[in-house]
Amino acid sequence: MNTVHVERKPLLKELRDYAFITVAMLSYCIGWSIFLLPNGITTGGVPGISSILEWSPLHIPAQLSYFVINVGLLIVALRILGWKFCVKTVYAVIVLTVALSLTRDYTASLHLLHDQPFMAAVLGAVFCGSGVGLGLGANGSTGGTDIIAAIINKYRDISLGRVILICDVIIISSSYFVLKDWEKVIYGYVVLYVTAFCIDQVVNTMRRSVQFFIISEKFEEIGHRINNDPHRGCTVINAQGFYSGREVKMLFVLAKQSESAKIFQLIDEIDPNAFVSQSAVIGVYGEGFDRFKVNHKHPKSIAKAEEL
Repeated sequence: MNTVHVERKPLLKELRDYAFITVAMLSYCIGWSIFLLPNGITTGGVPGISSILEWSPLHIPAQLSYFVINVGLLIVALRILGWKFCVKTVYAVIVLTVALSLTRDYTASLHLLHDQPFMAAVLGAVFCGSGVGLGLGANGSTGGTDIIAAIINKYRDISLGRVILICDVIIISSSYFVLKDWEKVIYGYVVLYVTAFCIDQVVNTMRRSVQFFIISEKFEEIGHRINNDPHRGCTVINAQGFYSGREVKMLFVLAKQSESAKIFQLIDEIDPNAFVSQSAVIGVYGEGFDRFKVNHKHPKSIAKAEEL
């Protein structure tokens, strides 16, 4: 029975990730195809390049160039990010390509906010940024500069939104050569900033962690329950009450914010009189959380530096 439960949990997590990626791509599709493309507002990354190619004399459909460029980038990313990331990204690229084709066919006559380009830029960026953030939080991406950002984020603790922001400035600036309108380029910068902000907000929310200090006479039972579900480790700390002088056992627990409700519920079931302190933490690194992101210098480089 326990074996079945252990095997089902990774499967359910994978299915949840693919469901999140599907919703993420639909959100990105709405922002790009309904608010940005019809209003001549470019965005960053491969979608930005695809938009420019569609507006250029070549008139290459955005969904076609988007798909072809991402195929090349995914081949490069396969070795660095691993097949698990690439499989989900391939799925995301296919979903977005299909959704974009269908949306443009059925909304060809729809032109929202054509006389309010600033609002179109903001709304489009919110949908696109939320989609990218949700996709990255589910270990996938829309491809393009998201792949570059994911590679850098694997080795450096740098904001994903900031990496994408830096990568996309040149693409948006180059749209002037096709649109011949600096105002549209400025709207593109608005899209870039709002998109980066939304990415960080969504990703940080999905990965936010909390810490608990739990003081209870039933600390062993609470610790065992937390170990079993939500499968988090507990550290027992010997403490002493300052006023009473009585020795007590205190549990220290780190968990994802989404697991907080479950932890509070099991504490309430076991010991409603327990004393519990919960606080947010900036980052948690180690098994079950994020990986350390440090620069591993080559031994030869270190030796050379020491010689100097």
